Amino acid sequence: MIKVAIFDDTKAFIESLKILFLGQEEYLLVGAFDNAIKAVQKIEKCEPNVIIMDIKMPEVSGIEAVKQIKEQFPSVQILMHTVFEDDNNIFAAICAGASGYLLKGTPPDLMLAAITDAHMGGSPMSPQIARKVLNLFQSQFCFKSEFYDLTDRERQILKCLVDGMSYKMVADSLSISYHTVNAHIRKIYDKLHVNSAQEAISKALQQKLV
Repeated sequence: MIKVAIFDDTKAFIESLKILFLGQEEYLLVGAFDNAIKAVQKIEKCEPNVIIMDIKMPEVSGIEAVKQIKEQFPSVQILMHTVFEDDNNIFAAICAGASGYLLKGTPPDLMLAAITDAHMGGSPMSPQIARKVLNLFQSQFCFKSEFYDLTDRERQILKCLVDGMSYKMVADSLSISYHTVNAHIRKIYDKLHVNSAQEAISKALQQKLV
């Protein structure tokens, strides 16, 4: 079971997520907070695996809360969930330690899939956010061409990541299991010498691997 905590100052959103988690055997809501004041203490008490974090909250912003939480609990995965899609907020959140970035309005099934992806080591992002991240890497980094010995299946999965698909979407698209996708992605990371989906996508585009 994946334990989830929410930080959001919109009561309607918190209530909607509470309803979403009702009856879900894979997810347990262990905390719901309308501010990020003393966020570390709150996380210490409820011990979540995944946190859904809004950016704009009173007194302490979500980005500052991410920094504080990751310093004390580096293994906790944090998904930003916000209306903001400007570059500054996106990259500030990623640099602070966020595992993924979803825009508000993300459908419930994709929200649950993103929570699972983050818990399994993925970096789920709304497609338009993933494109912004890719554009940043394309503009700032240039990699020397190398040979990575990717299999055809690994290239297929890497192409799906470049297209902004979540692990679950990749599994459905290729008619393979979620855990098989995860195993392939771990091999892709090893071969590309990267540690995250963002780095793998950036190298794939720079090296024209897909």
